[in-house]
Amino acid sequence: MRKVVIVGPPPVQVLDVMGPMEVFSTAPGYEVQLANPGQERSLRTHRGIVLGEATPIAEVVGPIDTLVIAGGEGAESGEFDPVFIAWVLEATGRARRIASICTGAFVLAEAGLLNGRRAVTHWNFCERLAKEYPEVRVTPDPIYLRDGNIYTSAGITAGIDLSLALVEEDHGHQMALKIARQMVMFLVRPGGQAQYSHMLSHQAGASQPLRELQVWMLEHLQENLTVEVLADRMGMSARNFTRVCLRETGMNPGQFVDRMRVEAAQQRIDSSAHGLKEIADAVGFRSTDAMRRGFVRVLGVTAAEYASRFRRQVEAKGDVLN
Repeated sequence: MRKVVIVGPPPVQVLDVMGPMEVFSTAPGYEVQLANPGQERSLRTHRGIVLGEATPIAEVVGPIDTLVIAGGEGAESGEFDPVFIAWVLEATGRARRIASICTGAFVLAEAGLLNGRRAVTHWNFCERLAKEYPEVRVTPDPIYLRDGNIYTSAGITAGIDLSLALVEEDHGHQMALKIARQMVMFLVRPGGQAQYSHMLSHQAGASQPLRELQVWMLEHLQENLTVEVLADRMGMSARNFTRVCLRETGMNPGQFVDRMRVEAAQQRIDSSAHGLKEIADAVGFRSTDAMRRGFVRVLGVTAAEYASRFRRQVEAKGDVLN
């Protein structure tokens, strides 16, 4: 069993704790331990919720697979207990990898663990992190990134994305996707993505039937997703479905399918070394030329140009999980 320890200076952001805890508890092969930086056997959150079953850090012994530092008001205060910071330094010496969620990056920075490393935090705190810890190479755009065995993530839900990526690292993409579906997440986002997804924004503004259609489409991208097929899935005429799609997403059905396939292709380019033909087949483009045209329509660059730029960034920065 891989031991995952989640800890943060209280009050913590409740989702910074519960998001990763839910991911690792759902995945096979992990033992999740909630820890308190002091002597208490509970962990206080910023909403007044008290999480029980916490272990004082002095009692967290033995090898740690993944050490997760949660953010929240305690981390944002900048007032750190030297005993906790010393423990973090000691614990990282027996951890395979270390991850911070949101403003948990301030804890790692205070411990000196981010010196000379690339790191990200919630966009609202990136400037402050860079100012208070100039040795840290703050990168505000990604939802999460990796430098060596240290992983940092952006705000709140990005901690779930990072946790899914760590599970994928251990168990493969299909397991991460299975857990995302169980948690009713729309997709597994790669770390190189900006802290914004067009498809997530369209899903948020869409009706429940259309959101359900999007989830179904993600699982059937290889099929021939014509207007008629999608309309039938929605129980509508093709004309009525086109009107609904335009109203709720700002795109006609063809553009909507293009966008989903391109974002799915981006995800595979961002998180794997697969060739463009294999990726085109996986996301439903009939050929690499069809995928090239889709990328140009949606992103303004070809798939090959996108892959070349992204993979050059990975080689230069070493900051994306793969």
